[in-house]
Amino acid sequence: MSADPSSFASAAKCVSRHLNLSLHVDFDSRTVRGQVALTVEVLEERFSVLTLDTRDLKILSVRANGQAARFTMGPKHTFKGTPLEITLPFDLSRGQHVIVEVTYETSPAAPALQWLTPPQTAGKKQPYLFSQCQAHHCRSMVPCQDSPAIKHTYYAQVSVPKDLVAAMSALRDGQDVDPHDGGRMVYRFRQNVAMPSYLIALVVGALESRQIGPRTRVWSEAEYVDRAAFEFSETETMLKTAEDLAGPYVWGHYDILVLPPSFPYGGMENPCLTFATPTLLAGDKSLSNVIAHEISHSWTGNLVTNETWEHFWLNEGHTVYLERMIGRRLEGEQFRQFKAMGGWKDLQDSVSTFGPKNPLTNLVPSLQDVDPDDAFSSVPYEKGFALLYHLEELLGGPEVFMGFVKSYIQMFAYRSVTTGQWKDFLFAYFKDKMEVLNKVDWNAWMFTPGMPPVKPHYDTTLADACIALCRRWSQAKDQDLSSFTASDVKTLSSHQLIEFLSLLLQEEALPLSHVKKMQEVYDLNGRMNSEVRFRWLRLCVRSRCEEAVPAALRMATEQGRMKFTRPLFREVFNFEKYREEAVRVFLAHRAAMHPVTSGLVAKDLKVSADQ
Repeated sequence: MSADPSSFASAAKCVSRHLNLSLHVDFDSRTVRGQVALTVEVLEERFSVLTLDTRDLKILSVRANGQAARFTMGPKHTFKGTPLEITLPFDLSRGQHVIVEVTYETSPAAPALQWLTPPQTAGKKQPYLFSQCQAHHCRSMVPCQDSPAIKHTYYAQVSVPKDLVAAMSALRDGQDVDPHDGGRMVYRFRQNVAMPSYLIALVVGALESRQIGPRTRVWSEAEYVDRAAFEFSETETMLKTAEDLAGPYVWGHYDILVLPPSFPYGGMENPCLTFATPTLLAGDKSLSNVIAHEISHSWTGNLVTNETWEHFWLNEGHTVYLERMIGRRLEGEQFRQFKAMGGWKDLQDSVSTFGPKNPLTNLVPSLQDVDPDDAFSSVPYEKGFALLYHLEELLGGPEVFMGFVKSYIQMFAYRSVTTGQWKDFLFAYFKDKMEVLNKVDWNAWMFTPGMPPVKPHYDTTLADACIALCRRWSQAKDQDLSSFTASDVKTLSSHQLIEFLSLLLQEEALPLSHVKKMQEVYDLNGRMNSEVRFRWLRLCVRSRCEEAVPAALRMATEQGRMKFTRPLFREVFNFEKYREEAVRVFLAHRAAMHPVTSGLVAKDLKVSADQ
């Protein structure tokens, strides 16, 4: 097992097999008071010291098999937190188990937890709490071995104010009035499939649900629940398609929770309860491919997991591959090719943002002394997908390669895996195609920064109309603008419109006269699809369209999805005249943002922590 540079807990010495959580959510103090009982299996002889990951936790007491245990807190590390060293009152041998109980309290600033005041929610009446533990933030909510190398089951009971509902990344197991406080309810959960700590998830709010399939409900505040039920009505079809491709779905339920707007990601694949941003509620189901992505994680990520965050591409590259295979089944091969082209552009975008020589653009980066949050980008997703697609082309096409992916999932199910193990399995599976595999430049793909060594050839059928329209606009002189009419975009799908705008963002900034004409004929300001709106506003700001600046800053702050918020702030910041305005708006909204988002936007805008 390779050492995890993002964790203090040594997976070589012992592993947590089960967590039993008892949590008391206190909105007044913005803390969770908790007790966790970890069932730990010992992997070495004469074992007596256990190290757990913590971050900003107040540790109140520790017991081992019911006996008091001594504990000390190590020095605080900038992003890894503080190691909790527990000295057991006895020695254990390899193969033995110990139950370690830690009583603790979280900090109001715990990066895993975002506490929202009633005005920050859709309903405006009740507070709200949600967690985001990926990559290494679970340790700020629960003292644990916070490494994806270690998988465990968990049970939980959560006490919350009785007007609120709790949900977790587990199956619901009933609820009762809190025996200690009649004004509170205790919700119970059980997760019987072993999973890494980053998939523990908790949400507490004024939640409602609607059943949308035999094993699926949508959850959200009342304001979103019917829109969400409509938007995600095809979830069961996607689930069945994924099972067809990858094997049985082992997690029981597949529920979707639509969060308040400050949630920093498009989706998060918490088992049994995918978290989704409300920016997916386009009204026409056009953004539900994000759900196909999160469903795919049920196999690649949740069932087969990267052993450390350096191998994150194993989670994301395979998940994008599987998501696009679901798209292929439901929409056809041309749709998959079209999505793959869009992904290649996202990869070019990330590489140019980081810089082509930046080691974080390696498919397998070194994260020694690197905060995993700083490494997050589309590289593991799209460089990972590009490698798998390249191998698919070399090894016999989609059906053949999907056979490999399914076998890989069966081989490593319930385990964590490194790139080396993946590659060994690839070579074993395709042993009759060794000469093909040996010609792949593995070093260039995996350990070299910048774009991949091979650019795949994608079928451009669905992209041709977008490419042609982009070319017309980027080559048009002012006197040609009268040739553009609303009919140019009438037959384009939402996906194609997004692609057209993405292509324009890769060109030199358009003259201001062009974006004004584009608004006049296409009315892009009137589009509600968040992916269209995001690209359109970037395009306008880049063309120095001053009216677009307030709208861009509004979109950057009304929702907190990093994919949108960071580039919009950067775009306004790069418009010299509005640089100070970008910083002012950020500072005014910083407190309401998710801590991960605000930290990264602060870096983008060169704002110091004490500003």
